[in-house]
Amino acid sequence: MLTEPSPLQQVDRTYVRHRGRKLSYFSGCDYFRLASHPRLMAALVAGVGDYGVNVAASRMTTGNHLLFGRLESSLMDFFAAPSATLAPTGYSANLIAAQALAGRCSHALLDDHAHPSLADAARFLECPVIRFEHHAPADLAAKACGCGKGTKLLVLTDGHCARDGSAAPLAEYLGALPETARLLVDDAHGAGVLGATGKGTPEHAGIGRQQIIQTITLSKAFGAYGGAILAETALRDRILTRSGAFIGSTPLPLPMVCAAIEGVRLLKANPKWRDRLNQNSNLVKARLCDAGLVIPHNPGPIFGLRPASAAAATALKRALLAAGIYPPLIRYPGGPPGGYFRFVISSEHRPEQLDSLVRAVAFGIIKSD
Repeated sequence: MLTEPSPLQQVDRTYVRHRGRKLSYFSGCDYFRLASHPRLMAALVAGVGDYGVNVAASRMTTGNHLLFGRLESSLMDFFAAPSATLAPTGYSANLIAAQALAGRCSHALLDDHAHPSLADAARFLECPVIRFEHHAPADLAAKACGCGKGTKLLVLTDGHCARDGSAAPLAEYLGALPETARLLVDDAHGAGVLGATGKGTPEHAGIGRQQIIQTITLSKAFGAYGGAILAETALRDRILTRSGAFIGSTPLPLPMVCAAIEGVRLLKANPKWRDRLNQNSNLVKARLCDAGLVIPHNPGPIFGLRPASAAAATALKRALLAAGIYPPLIRYPGGPPGGYFRFVISSEHRPEQLDSLVRAVAFGIIKSD
């Protein structure tokens, strides 16, 4: 049974206050620490003064505003997408997309480790849902073949896996599927992070957008809040007419839209941040491998460690706390029963923080052995 974690207060961009202690924070998904960037906070405050807090109506009634279109245009530019449609959250972006796709698919193929939002979204598709092995193109091909000829397949998968930082093999998936198939890619963790210009997992995989529906969140790499669906304009048209979750929802608060616009602008203007994020992440992973740990060579800033026992988890937790690091032991639906440590590197961690993390993790693992 899951219990509510103890509260954290984030301070100084890369630290948290926990039970009276200030600890280095290697968790959360604010990869560039834009949520506390002065420019985003200034945009938010200015938005409150200029626009108030809430439009208090759906966009399809009297709640539309020029700022929503401005943010959507900035996302279309950043991701080179033909359309962008804002959603209240990244979670709801998948539900909205699925409602628009209802009746357009004969079968849905769902990654066995898919985020709960994708499993919920699949229920709206009005078709059989078939699970396939996580990141297994051969099993996907077999399941697709079993659906028969003349099918209209939709694959639902995370792009960048939050559990271990692995990237879905999207190119291999497309190669295993008929040309009529489409992929709904929840790219909450890949957007802004993966790919040469931060366009996410599709760019990392070297594929185009023709068969891809990419859903993103604005609460991770972009430091704000909300979600979006990036797809062809025909899907946007269906969202506006067929998605009850979109039609009936109050959109994002306008000050948060102001912050998100600034976050997208800053991330596009500062590619060096992504370089630093990759350098920090690669450094930590390489040094942990040198210390004898098995760290998969996944892209991006996430890596996980699953303790061999409760005693091993306790030893690692104590080593991290002794080093002044918050121990990110994660218990999440669908994850290992005893939980696991999920570490997330940011572009803003200082070298001494990275050094402390490497030493503490290596010491904690060795001590538990």
